[in-house]
Amino acid sequence: MTQWHGDAHKRKKTGGKKGVHRKKRRNERGRDPIFCLVGEEERIILRTRGGNEKQLLKSSKFVNLYDPSKKRVIRTTILGVKSNPANRDLERRGVITRGAVIETELGEARVTSKPGADGVINAVLIKQAETSLA
Repeated sequence: MTQWHGDAHKRKKTGGKKGVHRKKRRNERGRDPIFCLVGEEERIILRTRGGNEKQLLKSSKFVNLYDPSKKRVIRTTILGVKSNPANRDLERRGVITRGAVIETELGEARVTSKPGADGVINAVLIKQAETSLA
């Protein structure tokens, strides 16, 4: 069933119900969240108010990784989700959200973008990977 982000459910300060003064608008519709997973790149393009577009990332295996020591951005592969402080269930399911710690080829990184809203995964390197000389 469609979700609506209208004002009809709110009440007046007297406690009475607000009267409906117009129909629902298409732009007031809500939707279920898009959970970004590790996998082949898949996007959803939505038409928004004013004819603009929103790109939602459904899955991706690449990340734009910022290395603070070198002050460079490198596109690298995601190996998996290490932790997700937003929700333990999202961590168990391997969902990438803003603030999640992901494992990359270069080390651990914290996600700084919102993949379900921005359509891209940006992250900052927090722990370098151990490289063996053997």
